[in-house]
Amino acid sequence: MTTRLSAAKAGKITEEMKRVALREGVQPEFIRKGIADGTIIISNNIKRGNVEPLGIGTGLKTKVNANIGSSQDHIDIEEELLKLRAAIDAGADAVMDLSTGGPINEIRAEILKESTVPIGTVPIYQAAMDAKKKDKSFVELTADEMFEAIETQAEDGVDFVTVHCGVTQRSIAKLEAEGRIMGVVSRGGALTAEWMRFNKKENPLFEEYDRLIDIAKKYDMTISLGDGLRPGALADATDRAQVDELITLGELAKRAYDNDVQVMVEGPGHVPINQIEANVVLQKRLCNGAPFYVLGPLVTDTAPGYDHITSAIGGAIAASAGVDFLCYVTPSEHLRLPTVEDVTEGVIAARIAAHAGDIAKNVGMGKDMAADIRMSKARKALDWDEQIRLSIDPVKAQKLRDSSPPTEEDVCTMCGGLCAIKIGGHTN
Repeated sequence: MTTRLSAAKAGKITEEMKRVALREGVQPEFIRKGIADGTIIISNNIKRGNVEPLGIGTGLKTKVNANIGSSQDHIDIEEELLKLRAAIDAGADAVMDLSTGGPINEIRAEILKESTVPIGTVPIYQAAMDAKKKDKSFVELTADEMFEAIETQAEDGVDFVTVHCGVTQRSIAKLEAEGRIMGVVSRGGALTAEWMRFNKKENPLFEEYDRLIDIAKKYDMTISLGDGLRPGALADATDRAQVDELITLGELAKRAYDNDVQVMVEGPGHVPINQIEANVVLQKRLCNGAPFYVLGPLVTDTAPGYDHITSAIGGAIAASAGVDFLCYVTPSEHLRLPTVEDVTEGVIAARIAAHAGDIAKNVGMGKDMAADIRMSKARKALDWDEQIRLSIDPVKAQKLRDSSPPTEEDVCTMCGGLCAIKIGGHTN
């Protein structure tokens, strides 16, 4: 079967590659070569036709993902669709449906039907819910049932799946010997580790990885190799368990690539500022330059209610160091299921981080700094309409401007007639 990766390896420039190149401001050959090298992916299941092709990887703009989905304590399909719309309206490049409560098949179907951006999932959640419907524990699932959940979601049209293939007997042993504060904080990682402990067997997603490759290849679905042992506390960052898992993910990424399946690798998590760049370098080296997808990272553990800010700080540093895909964090992280408003705030914070990172790495031949120069010129001209139009969040910018009208239209209420730009308008 021909996949995007096999076509790129054969030297073929597809229509999708041309569309991504146009969006990114690069040549189609740049996209083709990046895909052929495994440093760029285009995530789009062949079962979906309503999605604009999304390029993720080296030399492209840093992309942003938003997580939505029900929980067992809060189930409302309409609310999840509102979150989807809010995420897309705020500029999210992709959305993950992490539903774990209620009719998750129906929720996923509705999200896939309505979304105009790629959709990702974590199929192990589906397997856990299916086990519950069968009146048995997750640990009683068979390997076949786990892979059935992945196949079901691939057939539905999911564009990329997070799979915790690097949670192995060896990495769990290292984690237990390490003595972490937080242990395993990934839901998928925790479920997998518990299954392994109960059954005294190796992780089926690792042991039977070729089955996963076959499913992904059939649908040209991207494998997102999840970091099931990511640190959930700064004190646990870059420890032996995390690095051991990353080594395994690099090996698995290479196997997927060799079989013409696109792959990206997920990363931490909670990471001190001084370790972020090292984590990026390590991932790129061990994973053959595969696109790197990180949660945050969050640079302090002490700011619940403001973790969209702690993650934006880390995300900007990570993007500038070479991370390709940022998963947003909302103000509700660690506290509750996000609201529609939280989704918007999380996306905007992550987009600011992505943009700041892109300026530092000069993605798109300087076009990112050009946007800032246009804003600076609008400020110099005291052109408030243009400033708002150029904003990452024009809705909030307009709302704040309207909430405090100045006595003179060409200034704001911060400085009024003492506006430095107005006073020194004749200077350069």
